[in-house]
Amino acid sequence: MEAKAQAKYVRCTPMKARRVVDVVRGKRAVDAVGVLRFAPQAAAVPVRKVIESAIANARYQAERDGERFDENDLFITEVYADEGPTLKRFRPRAQGRAGRILKRTSHITVVVGDKADAQKQEGAR
Repeated sequence: MEAKAQAKYVRCTPMKARRVVDVVRGKRAVDAVGVLRFAPQAAAVPVRKVIESAIANARYQAERDGERFDENDLFITEVYADEGPTLKRFRPRAQGRAGRILKRTSHITVVVGDKADAQKQEGAR
């Protein structure tokens, strides 16, 4: 069983989000939520929310299909932070010039599954 969750247009640069995403890749989903709850990075909050959403999606799928569900059996099989659209803003600079400010966004995607799905993803790499 696999479940997916996505957060789009998160106001966090993809580079900063990837630092957090790399920490939880391959971990048990419940452990990843615990680690991110106390992580000092600001990007940990949206990543944690997406993981919790993926767990909830897996619970919903299991109840819909009448399967047994235990969130301790879920592992993060895929997690990545892609670049979203960049907001372009201007800031006044000296001598009438304007400086460009790029406000980057990211799309965070998490796929959770059981241990067999996690091993299958590791073998594909």
